[in-house]
Amino acid sequence: MSPDPYLHGHSDAVMKSHAWRTIDNSAPHLIPHLAPGRRLLDIGCGPGTITVDFATRLAPGEVVGFDIAPAVIDRAMALLDESDAPANCRFMVDDVYTMSFSNDSFDIIHAHQVLQHLTDPVAALREMNRVLKPGGILAVRDADYGGMTWSPATQAIERWMTIYKQIAAEQGSTPDAGRHLLGWVQEAGFTDIEVSVDVWSFADPVSRHWWGDLWADRVEHSSYTIHATELGFASLDELAEIARGWRAWSEEPAGFFACPNSQVIASTT
Repeated sequence: MSPDPYLHGHSDAVMKSHAWRTIDNSAPHLIPHLAPGRRLLDIGCGPGTITVDFATRLAPGEVVGFDIAPAVIDRAMALLDESDAPANCRFMVDDVYTMSFSNDSFDIIHAHQVLQHLTDPVAALREMNRVLKPGGILAVRDADYGGMTWSPATQAIERWMTIYKQIAAEQGSTPDAGRHLLGWVQEAGFTDIEVSVDVWSFADPVSRHWWGDLWADRVEHSSYTIHATELGFASLDELAEIARGWRAWSEEPAGFFACPNSQVIASTT
């Protein structure tokens, strides 16, 4: 199976948000299972901030992060050049459908905001099951775009969402993945499944401006831009208007945005 296209791409506007992620804000469901010495695989590691965080907590256990994009792995490798980077961490390019690891290789597998971008998430989960040790821990987490909410109501953000879902449908991915995680994990053969929900919220002036500027940049300067225009879903002028709408929303004193993330912890048999 060929790697699936990544809807967001890997522009600076996208990497800015990925580099913000840590265990505390993006993997709280996994914290109780992080014991020193465990071997962990971080799938879709992006620029590696969560991966390095795992390596610090699991030392001396090895932590491996992989992504399909070589340029992104180069960014992650740059983290390892820092003087305080843990020595038990490494990065590589790989494919979630055909991972280059033997059976029963890892104690923990982590995948954050990965399954929503796949055309066959159950096949990917079965491959994760293969490389997990018996009794190993699976930790997956994905947003649910259909559950996102914001105030005040704005036509620009509504239009952003419509275009996003049109692009995802064209690519065969699932932006509402959060609500499907439980069923996918069950179908892939995992047991002892625990489901929870965590919400990213952006309401104070600092986080609201960060989120609004982030999406304004992504609307105009990421793969979203390319897909929207090449597929005929929006013109560059309309995307510029949507970006202005995001920035206007970020200036609203009562501006609020909530992004629900479904989280699953499961075990192999």
